[in-house]
This record gives sequence, structure tokens and C-alpha cells, in this order.
Amino acid sequence: MAQDSSPSTTPPVDPYAEVPVDLKNRELALLLAWLLPGGGHLYQGRRGKGILFMVCILSTYFLGLSMGGGHVVYAKWDSEDKRLPFLCQVGVGAPALPALVQAFRVTRQQEPILIFGSPVMAPPVDTIQLDDWHREYGFLFEMGTLYTMIAGLLNILVMYDAFAGPVFMIPDSMRKKRAAQEANAPPNPSEAAPEATSPEASDPSSHASKSR
Repeated sequence: MAQDSSPSTTPPVDPYAEVPVDLKNRELALLLAWLLPGGGHLYQGRRGKGILFMVCILSTYFLGLSMGGGHVVYAKWDSEDKRLPFLCQVGVGAPALPALVQAFRVTRQQEPILIFGSPVMAPPVDTIQLDDWHREYGFLFEMGTLYTMIAGLLNILVMYDAFAGPVFMIPDSMRKKRAAQEANAPPNPSEAAPEATSPEASDPSSHASKSR
């Protein structure tokens, strides 16, 4: 049997073609991405990104938290201390929420919850205790605050990616190649304009008069 030597008509695979991504319920993905970094991506089935974000952000957060002995993340807003860094730290989601529980207990004049034998994320009782933390941990207190803030801000970007989906970047060379291919592409026969007919061709009486 003779083999067909005609060239294959299968179009080449475009490596920059858009890949459809099922974002599912985007509002739920946004909420899950805030509660647990990478959780929204895991819900959407984007496991690679989800695990990557979870490992990077949580490791940065807990490393910073450990630098200050668990005291760099706390919620407090009064005349003595307005903890603005917590507005960034809370972006990491559930890992920062115990600070709100501790702050509520302290304002109610209740003992903070002990975690591993330490009142982690509890706000300082007064400025004297805050000064003691700074003296005890030195520059690590500020570094830990910075690390936890960065983790919270990075998770905001992760939340946006879970809600809006990925962005596909096409190189300029590929974009120009596509434009050239579209310009040189043959016209679609179905979209071609119908051929114009002369009035004589559409009028049978004109042919009869000419035959005379």
C-alpha cells in the first residue's frame, strides 16, 4: 500500500495561546485566598501556584513573627499606640486573626491566651512593656515587623490573582508575527462580497433585443 506523502495540514501549536482557567466562584476564591494564602488557588485547581504562594508567604510571616518572640503582630489603637503595621499584617488572613482575639481580651481586662506558654500576639499593656520588647529583641523586632507586613501585602496580590485570573504576556516578536499572518491571510470565501451584475445581465429583454 502506498503511503500518503501529502504534507500534514495540522496547524502548529501556539505556545502563547491563551489557556482557559476556571476561576469558579471568584468571590469565594477571594475569601479563601485571604483566609489562607494560596487557598483560593487550591480551590480553583491551580495547585502549583497555590502551594508556592502558601509556602512563600507563610514562611515569611512566621519567620518575622519568630524574630520578635511573637510580639511583632498585635492589634491596638489608642492614644498611646496606634499599630498601623497591623493593617498590612492582617492581609495574611487567619494567621493574623489571633491578634484581634488577644486585643479584645486585653481591652476587657482579661488575661491573654497563652500559646506555647507565651501570650503571642497580645498587645503591650503600656508603653513600658513595648519598650522592654524593643530592648530585648533589638533590631529583630523591627525586622520581624517588616517581614510580617511584607507577607500581608504579598497576599493582597495573591488575592487579586485568585479573583481576576492570570495575565498572559505575549512577546512583541510573537505579536508582530501574528499581525503579519492576519494581514497576509486569504479572505474568507463566505465573507466575500457577491459579484456585481450588469443591468443587461439581469434583464432578459436586453438579450432578446440584441439577438434581433
